[in-house]
Amino acid sequence: MGRAYQNRKESIAKTANAKSKVYSRYGREIYVCAKQGGADPDANLSLRSLIDRAKKDQVPAHVIEKAIDKAQGGAGEDFSPARYEGYGPSNCMVIVECLTDNPNRTFGDVRNAFTKSKSKIGEQGSVMHSFEHCAIFAFKHDSEDEVLEALMEADVDVTDVEFEDGQVTVFAPHTEYAAARQALTSAFENIDFDADEIQFLPHVTTTISEEDQPMFERLMDMLNDLDDVQNIYHNAEQ
Repeated sequence: MGRAYQNRKESIAKTANAKSKVYSRYGREIYVCAKQGGADPDANLSLRSLIDRAKKDQVPAHVIEKAIDKAQGGAGEDFSPARYEGYGPSNCMVIVECLTDNPNRTFGDVRNAFTKSKSKIGEQGSVMHSFEHCAIFAFKHDSEDEVLEALMEADVDVTDVEFEDGQVTVFAPHTEYAAARQALTSAFENIDFDADEIQFLPHVTTTISEEDQPMFERLMDMLNDLDDVQNIYHNAEQ
């Protein structure tokens, strides 16, 4: 599997209003997660891990609380997930995950970002086959064998376990996310995840040519500037 998950880059960090965008995206995701699965983090494992990630990214408590209160209130926007795929500069592959209350608007905005960066939005499934949908957990531990044993005892289907520089990284099918997280938190008291999420990891990478680099950065920046975009995955190697 390699350390491919670290190749994912956040162009959003380049923008002046990066923090507000991060807060907005977490707020929207927390709202949807709480509305769909319940507002109690102890009963909604996905919400609990999402809150943990938000705190690690220094999202203020009031942003988290506001999103949960909004979900409990029953009113508010009706967001639904949308996923778009396409080919970027140097024929790299791109997956864009969104939460939207207006799919037509969101599709138009995403397509515009592809068009203006000399890229091409594709049909559903056009690049998905070249990525693996993975649950990823990374944390400090001194034995990958102990981690693997704990996961096997809990009957968790594991894709790979890596150990490097005192850190264990677990890769599992995305459908095993909840089971894997529960097994790890039960087996290792006070576990502190450096990574705890579901991502799309590319099977192979594509090198962006020097000539195409400006257009690739433009595509990433335009997508990150869209309020409806939650995550961007690609197989570009820069």
